[in-house]
Amino acid sequence: MLNRKQKLFLLKFFSLFSVVRGYNILIIVIAQYLTSIYILASDLPVRQVLFDVNLLMLVLASSSAIAGGYIINSFYDSEKDLINRPRKTMLDKLVSQRTKLSAYFVLNFLSVIFASYVSFRAVLFFSIYIFFLWLYSHKLKKYPFIGNITAAIMAVVPFFAIFVHYANFDVVIFVHATFLFLLISMRELVKDLENLKGDLTHGYKTIPVVYGEKTSKRMLTVLSMLTLAPIILLITKFKEEIGYMDYYFYASIVGLAVFLAVLWYSKNKIHYMVLHNILKFAIVIGVFSIVLIDVDLLLSRFS
Repeated sequence: MLNRKQKLFLLKFFSLFSVVRGYNILIIVIAQYLTSIYILASDLPVRQVLFDVNLLMLVLASSSAIAGGYIINSFYDSEKDLINRPRKTMLDKLVSQRTKLSAYFVLNFLSVIFASYVSFRAVLFFSIYIFFLWLYSHKLKKYPFIGNITAAIMAVVPFFAIFVHYANFDVVIFVHATFLFLLISMRELVKDLENLKGDLTHGYKTIPVVYGEKTSKRMLTVLSMLTLAPIILLITKFKEEIGYMDYYFYASIVGLAVFLAVLWYSKNKIHYMVLHNILKFAIVIGVFSIVLIDVDLLLSRFS
């Protein structure tokens, strides 16, 4: 049996894990490696990619910066989140604001240290990334359009670092990135609808606050239609490049139809949480569907 001190330590550990969204970071790490193996460096042996120290340092730099970004976002949104996510916020508050800030600076420092192993350009890249993560949390997220676009860009930037590392400029990569960007943009707008009450109370000028729920739904409908463009390109023009991953994109078309049906039915926070989870599920499944690009690739390149 654990004593009281050990239980408190575990609670604080899970609290910090919740603040840095450890589960999200794990998915991002997996996505970075799968993207490297199957898309960005598909001509290299798997061992060479997996044991590429520069890639590891870029992944660690990304993870540290993102974790720091989640912490500073939680720091600035603590009062708003008491309204939007009371249970999660109470768990997060087990770790003091001072401890969170200390962890934030340590993580940012580690990100720069990891990047310095690769090159000075990587240090500059992640320093700018860290700055914009702070700027987004402090200012940009409070404004319509700017906040949503910035959040979507910040989510894609870690993959851009690896894209530059392998210097692969195939068009199909940009189409994949466009699909991901649009999906994340939809998720950010749904999050604004989900957090409408807290945003309104604390003066955040998000799209739903400024323009209303109906306009937000129209914008989500337009984004859904735009998302069809990269999907259609991938399953037609780039069918050979994506292999069996086309099944995921066919399923995405069905998923978008379900999303729109639920969207126009939605009237309260519970409904918007369902929509948020649909998009989150689509992104996670998309990450693991990368292996469908060539199901024999991993075994053949290990042999």
